[in-house]
Amino acid sequence: MEQILPGIYKKKDKLTTKGKSIEVWNPYISKPAAAILNGLKDFPLKKGQKVLYLGAAHGTTVSHFSNIVGDKGLIYGVEISTKIISNLVEKVKKKSNVVPLLEDARFPEKYGWIGNVDLIYEDIAQRDPVEILKRNTKFLKKGTYFMLALKAKSIDSVKDVKVTYENVLKELKKDFEIVETITLEPYERDHLFIVGKV
Repeated sequence: MEQILPGIYKKKDKLTTKGKSIEVWNPYISKPAAAILNGLKDFPLKKGQKVLYLGAAHGTTVSHFSNIVGDKGLIYGVEISTKIISNLVEKVKKKSNVVPLLEDARFPEKYGWIGNVDLIYEDIAQRDPVEILKRNTKFLKKGTYFMLALKAKSIDSVKDVKVTYENVLKELKKDFEIVETITLEPYERDHLFIVGKV
């Protein structure tokens, strides 16, 4: 098993992370895993970081992030659905470094008590992912990173996805530095993974 990024291991075509046990990181379920297997070079998640995770869902990716940041790190997992957050709570109940938050990521003032974070990860299927990201970057210090898993069809279901990607990147470049982008096929259709810096 070869370590390919901090806290991330690869054996043949399988990725794993390690917390109390080794967890296989499925690229068909988790977009960062798909990005890494597609050759992403800049993956800014590190041990000891405080992370704001927007769109925590069932907690699959949150669990891997928890393994990577370790005991000295912390993940704030924001999820809007009362139904889904119960799954998230169940998934991470043995992890002491994950704080599930039943909140709407469009209103970060509701969880402003979290203070500054080292990284924002956003995976929200909404029409306005850039606006949601901008509202939340108030938690980031200058020079720190965000990762955005962009679902083109959530923004516009009929427009060519490449046009949507271009429009989103143009919008992001007004306020942020784009570090790297990578598409997620064949694992996820119509998705662009974006790493940027504040």
